[in-house]
Amino acid sequence: MVLVHGAFADASSWAGVVGRLQRQGHHVLAPALPLRGLTSDAAYIRSVLDSVPGPIVLVGHSYGGSVISVAAARASRVKALAYVAAFVPDVGESALELTAKYPGSTLAQATSTQYYPLPEGGQGEELVIKKELFRQQFADGVPATTAQVMAVGQRPIALATLQEKAGAAAWREIPSWYLVATRDRNIPPAAEQWMAERAHARTVKVRAPCGAVSDPAPVAELILRAARSVR
Repeated sequence: MVLVHGAFADASSWAGVVGRLQRQGHHVLAPALPLRGLTSDAAYIRSVLDSVPGPIVLVGHSYGGSVISVAAARASRVKALAYVAAFVPDVGESALELTAKYPGSTLAQATSTQYYPLPEGGQGEELVIKKELFRQQFADGVPATTAQVMAVGQRPIALATLQEKAGAAAWREIPSWYLVATRDRNIPPAAEQWMAERAHARTVKVRAPCGAVSDPAPVAELILRAARSVR
């Protein structure tokens, strides 16, 4: 199983899920995502997939859903895709476009812009969640001390990454599962439901802000269900 985190997070966001999967005897990888471009992020995850022997359940949270949708294209050992409150773009769609499809996201108001140097020169824009708003925006239901650590260690995402259009849609060929987080403030829950239905994904709903950190049990169960179905 390969677990791909989203924006403003790192691989530690899967901690509660990883333990549950490992106790069931599964081998798990949770790579760190660069968050610098959809095509390049997907290429990196594809290199991870190529290093894993045997069948793979590929999981994405939030922006990580866009990444797995591209990375799994023509990856024959990926047998199932599991989306955790995640983007499921079709070819030519961007994360920002899908966010705007329905009302409900408060991410724009909760983020600020900062700049980083580009390899070819010049500056790129990246988004961070304001620390004082991090818990309510991204980690509602998580203990305050945990949310504080997450806020100071958050991984910024390049704005261009969220604007980049997907070049593949692996969910059209690979069986998919989806967890809708009905209190998500980043992706509107209505958009999550719409994307899940479009992908004909087997869907569950949880009353949670984003799933993996606040409610690891149903997330792990969704992944295990995907694994059992394609075993």
